[in-house]
Amino acid sequence: MFATIAMLLSLSGTAPAAVQLAAGDVDVKLVLAVDTSKSMDQEEARIQREGYVEALKHREFIEAVTSGPTGRIAISYFEWAGYVVPDSVIDWHLIETEKDAIAFANKLEQRPITTQRRTSISTAIAQAAAMIVSSPYSGIRQVIDVSGDGSNNSGNPVAPTRDRAVEAGLVINGLALMLRPSGALGGLDKYYADCVIGGPGSFVLPVYNIEDFAVAVRRKLVLEVSGLSPPLTVARIADQPTTDCMIGERQWQDMLDR
Repeated sequence: MFATIAMLLSLSGTAPAAVQLAAGDVDVKLVLAVDTSKSMDQEEARIQREGYVEALKHREFIEAVTSGPTGRIAISYFEWAGYVVPDSVIDWHLIETEKDAIAFANKLEQRPITTQRRTSISTAIAQAAAMIVSSPYSGIRQVIDVSGDGSNNSGNPVAPTRDRAVEAGLVINGLALMLRPSGALGGLDKYYADCVIGGPGSFVLPVYNIEDFAVAVRRKLVLEVSGLSPPLTVARIADQPTTDCMIGERQWQDMLDR
């Protein structure tokens, strides 16, 4: 499977002619790639799931969908840790009404909640890119939505994988769960900013308390569907070193060497 994904990532980013539809068929093709690694306990994983379900049913999300140029989006979902969880994949759904959004959210809500070992953001990006490339929809925008609570420590390096996806015309946004120290210099949000997100208008939103997760997810989905970016905040970053995008791999190796 990953050989196929790597091949798809090397393409130009357009779907094969056989599945090309009219330009502007949907406003956005959106993949939700959700971290379920074991660094997240069962309670946090449950609240995270509930946050996505609540956001997908919320009036603000539905209004964002119906207010777009075509008034509809294509959305898919999967969970990942060191690998993509095969039975977690919810394939493409067209959303243009409240009923569509609730049906997708209900399908997600019915899935069992499990956690897995390791953290491979690169695998999540590759899977999401492959799904976008092979999607039966044509979107004005193509967005990968990655949420996670740690740095990449498994699979291919994340930065080159991110770069290939961006070169293919995809936008990657991040939701950094900063519930505990990540070990990344400057914080996990800076790691995501330097190593994970990319493309025009890309952004990362930090979450410091799990109780704030639902609101953060809703805000993120509304921005992505609307094609907007969050307001810029002033921060002293000029004197901060660039994040080591291999920090997760180094930390994992250090732990094995002890």
